[in-house]
Amino acid sequence: MTTNSVLSAIRVLEVVGERQPVGLSGLARAVGLPKSTVQRCLLTLAEAGWTRVDETSRWRLTYRAFAVGNRAREGTPLREIALPVLHELQLATGETVHLAAPDGRDLVLIERLDTAHRLRAFLPLGHRIPMHASATGQAYLAAGTDADVEEYLAGPLEPSTRWTVTDPGALRSRISEVRSRGWSVNPEGLSEGIAAVGAAVLGADGGPAGALSVSGPTVRMTDEVFDAHGVAAADAAARISRDLGAPAVARVAEPRG
Repeated sequence: MTTNSVLSAIRVLEVVGERQPVGLSGLARAVGLPKSTVQRCLLTLAEAGWTRVDETSRWRLTYRAFAVGNRAREGTPLREIALPVLHELQLATGETVHLAAPDGRDLVLIERLDTAHRLRAFLPLGHRIPMHASATGQAYLAAGTDADVEEYLAGPLEPSTRWTVTDPGALRSRISEVRSRGWSVNPEGLSEGIAAVGAAVLGADGGPAGALSVSGPTVRMTDEVFDAHGVAAADAAARISRDLGAPAVARVAEPRG
C-alpha cells in the first residue's frame, strides 16, 4: 500500500466518522477523491474491521474505531489529571463541562461531564471543535502567542451559527478580552441556543495544552452567571495546569458584587 493510498484511507475513515451514516457519493465529494478510490478505501477498511455498510448502503464506523479511540482518550495525561477537577467544576456549576485537546486548527472533545438538567448542551466525544467558534477554542487561542493567533487567523473562519465570530478583527478583540478577563464567553457561537464560558489549560512549557468549558442553554447561561461560571472555569483550569507542571499559574480571584 503506497503512502498516498494510506493517507486516502485515513481521510476516508475520518470523514466516515464525522458524517456517518454516509453514502459513497457524499463521501467522495467530502474527501475530494474519485468514487472508485473511495470505494477501494472503504472495502479495505471494512476488511480490516474499521468500517461497515448498512442495509441502506451507507457507511459507518465499527466498534473497533471506538475501542481504539477510547484507549487513546483514556491514555491522555491531560484527561487523567483533569478528571477529578472537572467533576468538582460540574458539581459547582450544575452545567455540562467539556475538556478538549488540540489537533491542528481544531480542538477535539476528550471528556464530557453532563448536567442533570434535561435541557443541556451536548457534543459527542471525539467531536472536532473550531477554535474561533467555541469558548474552549477562544480560550486556547488567547493562551498562545500573538504569532499563534495570527497564524490561525490566516486560515478559514467558517461560521457554525449566525453568531460565530468570523471577522479576524473581531476575533482579535475577543481574544484580547479573554486575556484581560481570564476566561472566554461565547454565546451561541458554536451551537444555537447554547452559551459557554471557557478557560485554557497550560502545560509544563507554559503554553496551552487544552481547554475546558462550562456550557448550557441560554435560558440558564445568562449574563448573570457568566462571571461566576467563568471564575470557576478559570480556577479549575489553573488547578489542572499546576498539576501538569505549568509554571506560576495563579489562582483566579472571586467575582465582585
